[in-house]
Amino acid sequence: MIAVERPTRNLSLDLLRSTEAAALAASRWVGLGNKNDADQAAVDAMRLLLSTIPMRARVVIGEGEKDKAPMLYNGEELGSGEGPEVDIAVDPIEGTRLAASGQPGAISVIAAAERGGLFDPGPAFYAAKIVVGPEAKEAIDLTARPKENLRAIAKALGKQVRELTVFVLDKPRHARLIDQIRMAGARVSLYTDGDVAGALAAVLPDTGIDVLMGTGGTPEGVLAAVAVKALGGGMQMRLDPQSEEEHWSLAHHGYDIHRVYTLDELCPAEETHFAATGITEGPFLRGVRYRQHRAITHSLVIRGHTRTLRYIESHHHLDKLRALSGDLY
Repeated sequence: MIAVERPTRNLSLDLLRSTEAAALAASRWVGLGNKNDADQAAVDAMRLLLSTIPMRARVVIGEGEKDKAPMLYNGEELGSGEGPEVDIAVDPIEGTRLAASGQPGAISVIAAAERGGLFDPGPAFYAAKIVVGPEAKEAIDLTARPKENLRAIAKALGKQVRELTVFVLDKPRHARLIDQIRMAGARVSLYTDGDVAGALAAVLPDTGIDVLMGTGGTPEGVLAAVAVKALGGGMQMRLDPQSEEEHWSLAHHGYDIHRVYTLDELCPAEETHFAATGITEGPFLRGVRYRQHRAITHSLVIRGHTRTLRYIESHHHLDKLRALSGDLY
């Protein structure tokens, strides 16, 4: 007789409430040009909801250290004090500049894993990454040239290199990478911010993105790794300091900047949870939309243990929310 595993509580759905709250709070600041106030609103809303969830959570990747924004700080204890012990990684607004300027692609993100189940990036702010979907996960090699990776990815996907589209952050550091991708024959899709969203786009079907390449935030890389692993994709990451100070700090703390981290090293846990809610319109999540007395949010939720992916549209009654939570919304 085959043993049947009994269903357990899905923490992902509890975490979803925190990204919805952060997205709703941040949406009040969309297009107003003040990214710090938007971030503060999202942090306050996310922290409030996280404090109610039955878990004993520790923040291992927090908010604000790189750009001195308001924080859900590393080491902060969250949750009701009951339930499972988990480590969490948060980004109340991924793409604060996008939200502040009213541009597409800003999202609110959280990931959780059993205690010890997330890579600790320490003082690393930046890392080189490559992310692909399940069909190409065995084809990537971060030590190889972009041209070699693109050929291998195209073969795995049954495409020509010229049919590939590569997500790259539009930063000066990527000038050479962009030239290499185009010389290989692939298309480049440039984004000013949002490499968690870029990693999701590379793994999810029908987004128009086949692969993410380039250097982005290390904390965002760990957040993305949770979703990529849960969805069966492929990812590799190498620390890539962008200043002498960061380089020195990594050496001082014993990090090897030449080491390529695998997906299982970035996220060794199997029991993982990931939630993201759109703040502004994006390629796979809609932004917060307002109707009379209500707001509509669009989110995705992933549970690693079952590999269940849910898209959830929620309708929030604003008067009720404000009665319960004050002026957050």
